[in-house]
Amino acid sequence: MDGNGRWARRQGKPRIEGHKAGAESVRRIVEACSEFGVRYLTLYAFSTENWRRPPREVAELMRLLERFLAERLEDLERHDIRLNAIGELERLPLPVRRGLSRVMEATRDNSSGVLTLALSYGSRAEIASAARRLAEDVAKGVLSPEQIDEEALAARLYTADLPDPDLVIRTAGEMRLSNFLLWQASYAEIWVTDKTWPEFDADLFRQALDDYGRRERRFGKVPNA
Repeated sequence: MDGNGRWARRQGKPRIEGHKAGAESVRRIVEACSEFGVRYLTLYAFSTENWRRPPREVAELMRLLERFLAERLEDLERHDIRLNAIGELERLPLPVRRGLSRVMEATRDNSSGVLTLALSYGSRAEIASAARRLAEDVAKGVLSPEQIDEEALAARLYTADLPDPDLVIRTAGEMRLSNFLLWQASYAEIWVTDKTWPEFDADLFRQALDDYGRRERRFGKVPNA
């Protein structure tokens, strides 16, 4: 969800105002998912690399996340959406972890959609963690080296209970995956807009989905196979 800071700068506002505007975009897109029939939405909200940002900005982002969790439970319940979170969640401040736990518990039986927040998340770290778990299982005799295949590794990723993404949307003109779902997005379609995340709305989302619907996904096969 790129471009919060750039949007704020163009408005002559502090960066945190861009993040606040970005949080409002989250609300709009979650509602659009319900309208458009998109059942799974994963938002790359805070990466492992984002911890390197100035401490004041990180603290402001954590406070914003805490407030988002407190204010959006009613919306999630209204749309029957379950909240999920992936990443090194133990690195998050305690109030944020408590907020996550509270909302995830409150929405665990919701079944119309899943909103996954990628928090303190990095795909390389996720894959390394899955590899460690495989090694531990081999060391315990639970698994043999011959049993290690793509399915075995995928089952140990944070997203084991989620489908692979069909579409990855990049805002603010960014043309890279930025350490996001590298394993899972291997065959995802990519859609890029120059609009920043605070400018991303339901109309742009529909444009992305319409464009996705016109693409032919071959997964390595020849056309129409």
